[in-house]
Amino acid sequence: MNNSLIVNVFRGSIFLLATLSFNFSVFAQSPRQDPNAGIKKYNAAMQLINYAYVDTVNEARLVEKAIVETLKDLDPHSVYISKKDVQKANEPLEGNFDGIGVQFEILKDTISVVHSIPGGPSERLGIMSGDKIVIIDGEAVVGKKITNQFVLDHLRGKRGTKVNVSIFRKGKKDLIEFTITRDKIPINSIDAAYMIKPGIGYINLNKFAQTSMQEFTDAVMSLNAKGMKSMILDLRNNSGGYMGTAIELSDEFLKANKLIVYTQGRNAQREEFHSTVKGLFETGNLVIMINENSASASEIVSGAIQDWDRGIIVGRRSFGKGLVQRPFQLPDSSQIRLTTARYYNPSGKCIQKSYAEGVDKYYEDFSNRVKHGELIHPDSIKFPDSLKFYTSKKRVVYGGGGIMPDVFIPWDSTPISDYYLDLRRKNVVNTYVGDYVDKNRKELKASYPEFSGFDKNFRIDDAFMADFFIYAEKEGVKKDEKGYAASEKLIKSQLKGVIAQKLWDMTELYTIINEYDEEVLKAIEVVEDNALYQKLKIDR
Repeated sequence: MNNSLIVNVFRGSIFLLATLSFNFSVFAQSPRQDPNAGIKKYNAAMQLINYAYVDTVNEARLVEKAIVETLKDLDPHSVYISKKDVQKANEPLEGNFDGIGVQFEILKDTISVVHSIPGGPSERLGIMSGDKIVIIDGEAVVGKKITNQFVLDHLRGKRGTKVNVSIFRKGKKDLIEFTITRDKIPINSIDAAYMIKPGIGYINLNKFAQTSMQEFTDAVMSLNAKGMKSMILDLRNNSGGYMGTAIELSDEFLKANKLIVYTQGRNAQREEFHSTVKGLFETGNLVIMINENSASASEIVSGAIQDWDRGIIVGRRSFGKGLVQRPFQLPDSSQIRLTTARYYNPSGKCIQKSYAEGVDKYYEDFSNRVKHGELIHPDSIKFPDSLKFYTSKKRVVYGGGGIMPDVFIPWDSTPISDYYLDLRRKNVVNTYVGDYVDKNRKELKASYPEFSGFDKNFRIDDAFMADFFIYAEKEGVKKDEKGYAASEKLIKSQLKGVIAQKLWDMTELYTIINEYDEEVLKAIEVVEDNALYQKLKIDR
């Protein structure tokens, strides 16, 4: 049974933008053509509105709306970002933000600390997993409808500023008072890095950010010390990020002077990017995992690896974003991220899918793939010969709509029953585990001081599940025997994985859920069977 969607539950979704600077050439205008005719027309229309319209208008709002609609008519990835949203949009790629340094979740309208981020201000003060934040700056935050945005608004703030919190800790009679001085908090790009089998390292990269290469370097060095000979790089659901980071990551796998990617646009001359003499993993079997949500920078890396026959791509056809955005600042500090070029893999293919029918149709591509059976049957994917290209070993690859994997893995929805979906909608697994770990943290840590012991010996047994079913019914999800039978492995792996995450961290979560992930198991099969691996590099 394919349980690959186990991982997808814990990942996020898509569309961080690749950015790069370009040299632009100025095209001469015809003497009879007024290059400012459109601007003059728009200004005239705004003057008429201001002068003659029946009601008072918000001119700034009209201008913003005009910009948004204009960009929407260009392509799906050119966007306008208001002044107040620029910093928020940049945070995931910059790799840090200002705050108190906790990973939190909202359980029953209560802010619960999942982890204090190592080295952050909360960890330095001794704030612990399981602590409940009940008062922030004198305001009670329990018993009211709390949202993620409410927590961010109250706990984030400029570096060096202070926030007072009162915390309930199990076993303590009184609330514990903390004054936290906000600081820079890292946002990790790597969710997991561990030895998935002897000799095989597994790295899950969730975005291509400023800090990604340092994180990747640290992960590889650590895995090398544990005997890594082969690597699985999981880029499923990685929506992209900085193009420069994608180029650097590709360089770690390729020998010197290999073309990684080139960019070209109407006003942007062709610019090529090649690998250098450095490289952390230039030899050894390499598998890169992708799916329909792997986009942009993920497709640069997987495309370069495939075109140079450096490794094997496993999964399903990637998203198909081959457009490059450059940020332009507007006078009020708002920003336009404008598509300025297309990027091309080494074979010459551009994997950008068509957006000729508009933005709405563009984002219906996934549902169309489902409708046409593409996620189950690779033969349903048809490319014209005009999009045919060749790798370094003359294998056929195609442009015009994503990276086609060398090993296709069908999407299996069998474990996703209505019962499982109801549990997800009600957030039952997470809230149950939160309560369970709060009640049993001391005993769990005493029984399993190391994760290896927990992974090997902890079982989701019948007594555990009976208690879970009672809890789920109280939360409005009545047990469905048929639905549970279909989703049993998925539910149990998530329960055990989330317990591990709350006791340790994300790597431990992935260690458990990957044991049931058919896509990961296939990647392991490919990377450790050297005969199969070499055959796939020659023949597809």
